[in-house]
Amino acid sequence: MMKLPEDFYLNSNVVEVARNLLGKYLFTRIDGVVSGGYIVETEAYNGVIDKASHAYGNRLTPRTQTMFERGGVAYVYLCYGIHEMLNVVTSVEGQPHAVLIRAINPTQGIDAMLYRRNMALVKPNITAGPGSVGKALGINRKLNNISFQSDTMWIEDRGMIFADDEIAAVPRIGVAYAKEDALLPYRFYVKGNVYVSKPNR
Repeated sequence: MMKLPEDFYLNSNVVEVARNLLGKYLFTRIDGVVSGGYIVETEAYNGVIDKASHAYGNRLTPRTQTMFERGGVAYVYLCYGIHEMLNVVTSVEGQPHAVLIRAINPTQGIDAMLYRRNMALVKPNITAGPGSVGKALGINRKLNNISFQSDTMWIEDRGMIFADDEIAAVPRIGVAYAKEDALLPYRFYVKGNVYVSKPNR
């Protein structure tokens, strides 16, 4: 097991971290069952200056407090009252950067993921989209602020590297309220991977 070292998460360039997380393996151990796969889609949220970020304008609330922690913990929040969304908190304490995990390519614990997603067969939507990632991996707000050095949720480097021409950098999804910041190319995905959110597979 090659967990990403703590200093990986302390990089103050959240866009670079979002790009570098592609190909890294995300795992959870829930009720003794390990499940996960490699990350194929991410979105960067650039802290207090990013109108799309929950922490824009230094907004510190009970929900966003985790974003202000030292990088290397999980920020899990509820979206639309349904979806538990996993973010990787990055940078130093007090600088609320985070990377949303939008899709993974499942490789381990497939049966557990199928059960959690109430699916009979593996289809791309099992882990396409951040809500699907959370549900498939058994992630909920109880895991908010948990360290990625823990044995409950962690990210590994298994040496998978994508060349620049294999990766797309495009605007984020669902952040039209952020006006000009909605156009920033802060979403990264592996071109051609079936688990990437539509319409970009």
